[in-house]
Parts: sequence; structure tokens; C-alpha cells
Amino acid sequence: MSLLRKNITANYFSQIYVALVGILLLPLYLKYLGSEAYGLVGFFAMLQAWFGILDLGLTPTISRETARFRAKIISDVDFRRLFRALLMFFLIIALVGCSALLLLSELLATKWLGFEELPLQDVIIALNVMIISVGLRWLCGLFRGVVTGSEKLVWLSVFNVIIATLRFIGVFISMNFFGFTPLVFFIHQLLVAIVEVTSLVIKASSLLPPKKSLDASIGWSFKPVKPVLKFSLTIAFTAAVWVFVTQTDKLVLSGILNLTDYGHFTLAVLVANGVMMISGPISSALMPRMARLNAEQKLTEMISIYRKSTQFVAVIAGSSAITLIITAEPLLYAWTGQRDIAKQAGPILQLYAAGNLFLCVAAFSYYLQYAKGDLRYHLRGNIGLVIVLIPGIVFAANANGGVGAGYVWLVLNVLFLFGWVAYVHHKLEPKLHKKWLLSDVLKIIVPSYAIPALSSLCFKDISFYTRSESLFFVGFIAFLTFCTAIGASNVLRSKASTLIGNITKLKRYEL
Repeated sequence: MSLLRKNITANYFSQIYVALVGILLLPLYLKYLGSEAYGLVGFFAMLQAWFGILDLGLTPTISRETARFRAKIISDVDFRRLFRALLMFFLIIALVGCSALLLLSELLATKWLGFEELPLQDVIIALNVMIISVGLRWLCGLFRGVVTGSEKLVWLSVFNVIIATLRFIGVFISMNFFGFTPLVFFIHQLLVAIVEVTSLVIKASSLLPPKKSLDASIGWSFKPVKPVLKFSLTIAFTAAVWVFVTQTDKLVLSGILNLTDYGHFTLAVLVANGVMMISGPISSALMPRMARLNAEQKLTEMISIYRKSTQFVAVIAGSSAITLIITAEPLLYAWTGQRDIAKQAGPILQLYAAGNLFLCVAAFSYYLQYAKGDLRYHLRGNIGLVIVLIPGIVFAANANGGVGAGYVWLVLNVLFLFGWVAYVHHKLEPKLHKKWLLSDVLKIIVPSYAIPALSSLCFKDISFYTRSESLFFVGFIAFLTFCTAIGASNVLRSKASTLIGNITKLKRYEL
């Protein structure tokens, strides 16, 4: 098995585990913490995303430069100098960012968050603890970048599984001993964040070139950042735009809705984000590999991997998104056991799942630009998107809450894929877009939606289903969607046929 395939497989295992353990345990959070306290947990997740603006493009920069270092494009001493300079940036920004948020914690508790049952002092303390946790988890980005750029993704995947287990499952042990309160929950997350950053520091340090092998001193200077500053700042701006694109709705709604309704909104978005989590392992493994192939001038191989990976995402993320769209309410009911939550969150889940699917596919144009080291088209496209998205989200969210925000999210992601991505492909790879869109995307997604949607009409009114019947309906649609998607993909269909053939031969041999 090739290194790329091993990395993608390991990434998918860890991402699926992380997504499932977080999602499957959510009903327990609602049961033991309550909807209002879970709204505070949703605010914690949103705060982490907004804090990412301070990354300034440094994490993807160190990942790309690590890949180039492994390709012998950068010398040992230059890479160590760059790493130390970026580490200085990270430490300074973490300190300044956390300090600013800590000063605002009381204002957030009293003027922004709408809560009725939780004690004010507990909310303020919980905010302070979560801010420190956010800073530590963000600091992990630099060290994760080194591990990712070194393509040590099998190790990273196992590590992510361990951390997710401590975060999502281990917290119940802490709350069982000290109480099922938000404060205990966030203190536990802080301790896990300390373990996470310490472990990543140790691993990243082992991947850096040894100081003994250097032919010059590293020194303490920001000068090594200058050659990659343009690339880094471009990523920084696009990352900031990305946060505005994906988190504006959550920020606006956190101030409009009370924490109970915000908890329900967070629930729907969390499930829909599973679509993006599924595509995440592809990008983590794909971007450093494409950057390396581009540096080595292996352009044909780079485009081949690009197209095959698109089909893989269209099958995996497409199947997941389509299943969520068709089965939103029965899935939420089977999961939570509460019809009112399923009815309220179901439409939001459908809209965000559909929007996230188009977003996952559109993201491939960014991977291509990242590999080529030229993000100007991505920058321009996201500026245009955010100019339209932010006022649209604010208006729609104020008028129709989460559903209004969901419609804006879906429509703009559809327009971005069919409009701007086509333009980017035309500029970078003029002959790529038509066959990429038709053969690698639409040929898979369209039948994968049409066949299960028509099949679902054969079922009676699912609003009267029991939880077990709802779960069966979800499982049937998921299986049918996945099989249809594999059949529509020439890459995965070929691999599936080979696998089935090998299994058949093995059984004949055993007989």
C-alpha cells in the first residue's frame, strides 16, 4: 500500500471515529448537561473557529514548507530557522489573543449569551477556562503542521483518536466524580488540551533536522519568514475569510437565540459538519503530496491524484450528505429520542448538509492553488463570497433563524462551485474543469441522490415511525446511497470489482 493511501486510510479512520464519538455522545450531553449548557459547549466550538483567524496562515505554511524540506528544496538550517521564527509568532499571538478574550469574558457572559438557569459566576469561570483551552489547542497548529507536512499521518490519526477519546468519553468519568456541570466539563477539556499540545511538541521535535547536523547556527530572527510571507499572508486572509464564511451564522445566532435554541441549532450543524469532517482526511493527505509533486514537476501525476481524490470525496462525503438530506428528521429522532428537537433541527440539518457537500467539492480548487503556491484566485473568490454571505446571513438569520441562515449557506455554495471554481480551473488547468465536474462530481452525486430519493417514496409516513423503525430507514437509505455512488464512480467501481473478484477467488480456493 502506498504512503498516500495509508495516510488517507488512517485519516479516514481517525476522522470517522472523532466525528462518530462526538456525534453519538451528543444525546448524553443533552441529557446530563441540558440544552442550555450544551449551548455553551456550542459557543466553545464557535470560539475555537474564530480564534483561528489569528493563525495568520502559519499552520498551512509550515506544513507546505515541511513538505518542500522533505523534497530537498529547503536546507536543514533554513527549515530550522523558519520553524523557530514561526514558533515565536505562535507564542506571541497565543498570549495576546487569550489575554484579549479573557478581558472580554465577563462582557460576553452578561451582554451576549442568553441564559436563564445557569449561575452567572459559573458561566464567567467556564468562559475563562474555555478561552485558555482554545489558546492551547490553537497552539497545536504549528506542531501539527510539521507532522502533516512530514506525512506522518498514521501516527497523527492514532493520536487524534486518543485525544478524541479523552475529550468526548473521558469527560463523563470526570463529570461522574465531580458533577455534571459546565465548569467540570470545561476544566476537563483544559487538561486534555495540555496533554495534546505537550505530545505534539515532542513528536514535531523528533521530525525536525537535528541541531548537530546543521552547518550554521539557527539564531532568533523573523527574517526566515520573509520568503514565505506573501504565501502565508494570502492563506491568513483566506483563512480569516473562511472563518467569516463558515462561522458568521453561528456568531450571529449565538446573540439572537437563547442558549437552549442555540443548542438545538448547534446540534443540527454538528451533524451536518460530519460531511466536512469526512472530506478532511483527503485534504490533509492530498495537499502536501500535491505540493511535493508540483515541486518535482510531476504535473500529470498531480492531476491524476487530484481527480481520483475528487471522486473519492464525491462518493464518501456525497453519500453522507445525501443520507442526511433525505433522512434528517428520522435520523435526529432515532438519535435523540425527542421529536420536537428532530422537527426543529431537521430542516436546518438538510440545508447545511447540502451546502457542506458543495463546499467539500469546491474546496478542491483550493488544493490545486495550494500545491502551485498561488492563492490569488482563492483570495479573490472568497472576498466576493464573504461580501455577499455576511449581510445575507445577518438578514436571513434575524428574519428566519437557523433555517434562513441555512438557505443562504446552500445557495451561495452552489453558486461558488458552478461559477468561481470553473473560472479557477480555466486559469490554472484550462482543459480540466469540464471533465472534472461532469465525470468526477455530477456523474456520482446526481444518481446518488435521485435513486435513494425515489426509493424513499415507497415508505409510509416516517413521522409515525418508532426510533428503531427510523433507524432502519436511515440505514437503508445510507446503504442504497453508498452503493449507488460507488457504482457511479469509475475509480471506486473498478476497485470494488477487483476486491469482489479477489474474495470470490479466495472462496473458490477454500472450497
